[in-house]
Amino acid sequence: MTKNLFVRKTTIHAPISTVFSWHAADGAINRLTPPWAPLSLVARKGRGIDPGVEVTFRIKIFGIPMIWEARHIDYKENTMFRDRQVKGPFAEWEHSHLFYEKSTDVTVMEDQVRFRLPFGIFGLPFNGYAQRQLERIFFYRHQVLKYDMENRVGQIKKQRILISGGSGTLGKALVSFLKTCGHEVIRLVRDPRMHAQNDRSKDVLYWDPYKNILNMDAVGPVDAVINLNGVDILKGRWNRRRRAKILDSRVIPTRVLVEKMKRMAHPPSTFISGSAIGFYGDSGDRILTEKSGPRDCFISRVCRQWEDASFGATEAGIRTVQLRIGVVLTPAGGALQRMYLPFLMGLGTRLAHGRQYMGWIGIEDVLGGIFHILANKGITGPVNLTAPEPVTNGEFTRTLARVLGRRAPFVLPEALVLALWGDMGKETLLASTRVMPEKLIQSGYRFVHPRLEMALGHVLGRPAAKNTDGTM
Repeated sequence: MTKNLFVRKTTIHAPISTVFSWHAADGAINRLTPPWAPLSLVARKGRGIDPGVEVTFRIKIFGIPMIWEARHIDYKENTMFRDRQVKGPFAEWEHSHLFYEKSTDVTVMEDQVRFRLPFGIFGLPFNGYAQRQLERIFFYRHQVLKYDMENRVGQIKKQRILISGGSGTLGKALVSFLKTCGHEVIRLVRDPRMHAQNDRSKDVLYWDPYKNILNMDAVGPVDAVINLNGVDILKGRWNRRRRAKILDSRVIPTRVLVEKMKRMAHPPSTFISGSAIGFYGDSGDRILTEKSGPRDCFISRVCRQWEDASFGATEAGIRTVQLRIGVVLTPAGGALQRMYLPFLMGLGTRLAHGRQYMGWIGIEDVLGGIFHILANKGITGPVNLTAPEPVTNGEFTRTLARVLGRRAPFVLPEALVLALWGDMGKETLLASTRVMPEKLIQSGYRFVHPRLEMALGHVLGRPAAKNTDGTM
């Protein structure tokens, strides 16, 4: 039976050797995997893209979990590499990555996928569906690669960066992003077995902040430390035990990191520590900048103590930044992951009156914002990591429904939100935080997705229109 052929080409303004070698970087596969795709890397034998390298993914097809194994079978430096399915959902799959030098600093990259669906003639009706899904996936991949190559890779001097919280949704994305931008990343891990398994690669370091265990001498000199610890605040009602866990999971690791950095012979030059726009509490329609003060509520007190724990680094002469992060838009985790399926099923729901403001930010601008802070030594103190166009919950509901091509006909009354989730619902779902990223704007950061529809279209693989200005 004849194989199907999918092709996508993109012109990238970067040297062919740089574009080609990027694909061999640790983290490249994760960086190119769309956040909506039910695909995760679980194992890898070998490094880079040389022949013989094997990768294993866990994937879901129509909700059915299965394993997808592929092997690299061909390679020619700065010209091509090819992988073939060994085991997986396709009857046949062969993916060729081709590179052409258009000029010294311009490369044309082409992906060719030859595939055949299973079940013979019974699989023919699904060919169109498979082509459409490949179009979504590779449009995303080419956007990400083009933007990174033209705006980020090689833009700042290589740094050694230590990250805590690297196993979370944001942390995983940041680790892959920084690695593919050419930086060396060391992750702090709580599982000693991970440290033992990765001892040769030296890219993980065991710690237990609750027992004050962290040997910074073992990691050697680092240029920056990024702290992203903290349990999910949206999981269930906030009883006394849950409140303590939310606070301790943020404050204790931050204190330990600060104390250990202060004792280093050569402390890092930069400490970027997490916080959240919950710092401002429910502020109605008031526009909030980094100069705005906190409110007297639980989540605001958590953020204040979280930030206070980082101040010791400033006193030690380390440039310290507190990231007041908004609602991060990615279907890989967080609020959007919870909303995605109900909205896709046509069950989109507005929260109460819908007039409460939501400080949101696309995942690409979270990564880009942190990259910008690493590059700009003059940025210190609190930084609002949000998009420049906050929207109300009503606007968000309508936009998400429109991007997905669905209706959002339902309303969740305020009384029901409070009955179901208590203070958690009051301080997160119903609170209004109209936050502006004043410091990022004034320092010259260029947002990848300044508008909500752009950000949602990118992370959900449903762009409204092709961009012609170099943005994603």
